[in-house]
Amino acid sequence: MVASIVVVESADRELGTLARAAGMSAINVEPVTGLATIERNGTPPDVLIVDLRTERSMPGDLATFKRRHPRTGVVIVVPALDPALMLEAMRAGVNEVVPEPITGADLRSAVDRVVGQQAPPAEHGRVFAFVGAKGGVGTTTLAINVAAALASDPGATVLMADLHITGHGDAALFLGVEPRFSVVDAIENVHRLDRTFLHSLVARAKCGVDVLASPDRPSVRHPEGQQLRALLDRLASNYQYVVLDVPRSDLGTIDAVEPVSMITLVVNQELPTVRRAAQIAALLRQRYGKDRVSAVVSRYDARAEIGQDDIERVVGLPVWSVLPSDYRRAVAAANVGQPLTRDGQSRLAAAVLQFTRRLAGAHAEAPVRRPAVRAAGRLGGLF
Repeated sequence: MVASIVVVESADRELGTLARAAGMSAINVEPVTGLATIERNGTPPDVLIVDLRTERSMPGDLATFKRRHPRTGVVIVVPALDPALMLEAMRAGVNEVVPEPITGADLRSAVDRVVGQQAPPAEHGRVFAFVGAKGGVGTTTLAINVAAALASDPGATVLMADLHITGHGDAALFLGVEPRFSVVDAIENVHRLDRTFLHSLVARAKCGVDVLASPDRPSVRHPEGQQLRALLDRLASNYQYVVLDVPRSDLGTIDAVEPVSMITLVVNQELPTVRRAAQIAALLRQRYGKDRVSAVVSRYDARAEIGQDDIERVVGLPVWSVLPSDYRRAVAAANVGQPLTRDGQSRLAAAVLQFTRRLAGAHAEAPVRRPAVRAAGRLGGLF
């Protein structure tokens, strides 16, 4: 297969000429709009060549581009092997560095090495992450019930991973399991986390969900983003669906949940929660793009002063579902470690099941009903 190559060019356009002279089919883009142009064009290239010979630092958007498109190999051309620039390159995910003087053969060798490192994409499961705008909005309840709903499909393999690495995660408790190991054990052994070893770390809930629990004791050492990404990549390689309960207080964890199919922000109709949700949503949109971020409103009250339209306007995310309040039933289910969706005998369970179908790609049976738009009053002024 011929690799697709894009050159983010310097003013003299030398690199593109060298690449084509060496037999590579390369497309040039301008340095000012290069990465933005590639994003707009849709499918990213196999290899990105960036000319940094007139720059003193890495482009600020290169690391973001690499996170969004991890399968694109990046080759940079530099005037010399400067240690500070090399460190920046490593952090940005650059695959190859080619110093001057450069020839077409040098460039071709670097590109061939990058292409050779790109193994055929493995069959990966879908990763759904949940983060609460505030404590107590029902994030864990929603996450474990979505996991249980996904596991009800015959043959589906589902993992519930509680990423509260500093402790205090309740996913295992809500699913009625007492695991011997935790997500910290998986992270510390991610280099040997094959299918057999992974299955020795998880606990199987009665609803069919495998659980990778939060540690009983808070972890002193927080994992690096690269470790978390490696862990999630291994999990997605072994399960059809991976559901993540992400701590809102740890921006490092929020920033590292790749590969993620959809991240859902859980919010309620309280003004402080909506205001905090707007801040988190801005971070999520910038990190993952608006197409992979949505919102869910928990304990929804159609008579509340803050409605669905208000939340969508302020938070800047589409509301995929509004979940009715059923606190007593939710608490009763948590106390016995039994997800609500297993019996489906409540409006809350039905709403979660409908949301899960939409999340998994199925058509919802009915659209979310939108309340009538109210005239702006004191609340509108606060927003």
